[in-house]
Amino acid sequence: MANEIRVGIIGLDTSHAIEFPRRMQAPDLDPDLRVAGLRAATCLRFATPFQNEEQLDGRQAELERWGVRVTRKLEDALEGVDALMMEINDPAFHLEYFERCAGLGKPIFLDKPLADTLANGRRIAEIARKNGTRWWSSSSLRYVPSVREACAAIPKPSAATVYGALGTAPAGSSIVWYGVHAFEMLEAALGRGARSVLTRRDSLGAAIVVEYPDRRRGVVELTEGSWLYGGYLREQEKAHHFTADLARAYTEQLVAVRDFFRGGPPPVAVEDALEVMGMLDAAERSLASGKPEVV
Repeated sequence: MANEIRVGIIGLDTSHAIEFPRRMQAPDLDPDLRVAGLRAATCLRFATPFQNEEQLDGRQAELERWGVRVTRKLEDALEGVDALMMEINDPAFHLEYFERCAGLGKPIFLDKPLADTLANGRRIAEIARKNGTRWWSSSSLRYVPSVREACAAIPKPSAATVYGALGTAPAGSSIVWYGVHAFEMLEAALGRGARSVLTRRDSLGAAIVVEYPDRRRGVVELTEGSWLYGGYLREQEKAHHFTADLARAYTEQLVAVRDFFRGGPPPVAVEDALEVMGMLDAAERSLASGKPEVV
């Protein structure tokens, strides 16, 4: 189609590198999940600790069935595309590839988490500012309808408790890598301003308390081996419970990506992405120190 935005996918070590193109152009996709106006044209494949070569081969074959050209050369992945989706599972690679692409004049969606550390997240934001790069970053959990409904029902909660999975990262911090989903829900509900984070490891995973300076409280429960997401928001006289149905999460997020690539404003502000990264960074430091850590 003449008006389709041609997208370059950077990275193949995450299922998202398959799930987003699937919603753009897989012929057997449920039409209700399709997002028109985007076409994955290229994909850059490279190794990380998060996928072995055999698994990457399988993903490459699937993308090629949908007409995606998979390459091991960045310049080939950038050729002829209008926009970039950085789908790199290992956040330790985010800064490097963002820096290599920031000066190209192409809008960028940087998939979760923003980076492996807050310092590198800030470096990404500064590189984008210096290059005038249009970009944004978030987890798909912000786009789950029940999460949005909860935030609309109680727009200024005094307390929020969220729960989610604690996957085991093959490299780096498991809290940063997979805790990002739950922390995105927390930040969507409570907004910015977190002051300190205390992490307690237990037999289930990790329980994390986020302190705010204005009598707000956030609690994040991360559980190993459970892939359920949800929580509740509370104000003085009212509470709203929710369970996250992930069936449309990728589709709703991809709609936001498309609208941004078409020239719309970033759906998630840089300051919000850095707030999430700051809490994740503090949670990992608190896990090591056993004490509250400043965001």
